[in-house]
Amino acid sequence: MMQLYGALILCVTLSAACGIECYSCTQADSASCTNTESCSSSSNRCYSYSVELNTVSRGCHDSKDCVSPVSCCEGDLCNSAIPTGPSAILLLVSSAILKLLF
Repeated sequence: MMQLYGALILCVTLSAACGIECYSCTQADSASCTNTESCSSSSNRCYSYSVELNTVSRGCHDSKDCVSPVSCCEGDLCNSAIPTGPSAILLLVSSAILKLLF
């Protein structure tokens, strides 16, 4: 059980050290934005800029530049319309571990 807990901590640490990955597109609707990019060390958030219901752009951003109307989030591929990717899997795994422990 402790090995599984250690593996979870290792995964979280490595994902934080390697930067984040964001969906990246320009002038696309939410469903058609499937390209991804690895953010540089100066970009620590994913962003999404929308006009009404049509998304104008998505990509990497620095947290200090996250001001309205730009919507920012923290974590891999968090600027998707649907929660997917490593963040969702990590959430499911950590929930399962907590369920087993408590």
